[in-house]
Amino acid sequence: MFEQAGSTLNLFAARNTLNRIGGFDFPSSWYLTLNSAFLWIFAPVFAWLWIALGRREPTSPVKFALGLIMVGIGFAILVPAAAMTRSGTLVSPMWLTATYLCHTFGELLLSPVGLSAMTKLAPVRVVGLMMGVWFLATSVGNYVGGRLSGLYESLPLTQLFGAVGAFAFVAGLIMWAGSRPISKLMGEVH
Repeated sequence: MFEQAGSTLNLFAARNTLNRIGGFDFPSSWYLTLNSAFLWIFAPVFAWLWIALGRREPTSPVKFALGLIMVGIGFAILVPAAAMTRSGTLVSPMWLTATYLCHTFGELLLSPVGLSAMTKLAPVRVVGLMMGVWFLATSVGNYVGGRLSGLYESLPLTQLFGAVGAFAFVAGLIMWAGSRPISKLMGEVH
């Protein structure tokens, strides 16, 4: 879902977004810098938050679930924007900015947790292999994201963004519901 930034979201930026702020026109590819900028801005905030929460910090499975939910919310934000573009209207850049912000928050919740979980849960002799599997999953995500972008022309954008958002949101809720048993298992691994 996250890996659609360079495909589906970039197509939406190029074809359906008014790429102008204050009379300044900019290329649609500039949206791809938002994630990096938001990471620079918010990574220290998230790090501080986890330290400030101390023992009340959410468990890794809860963070993972929240990350998926944030990605789902990011796509849900685009559903009304996509509906507005049906008549040929170009939407404000703020729609994509809000989407990228949600996706970045999701990444800040999910990515460090996933890498950490791989090293904690894997037997010592296969930690390197499991890290490779984690990054292989990213490449599979890129492939699936590319395949989904092929639906950009054949599905109404409201359905495409809605389906992707709903999938992420429901996956996050399922992960949240199952987080108690998973947290218990991870606690036993420590």
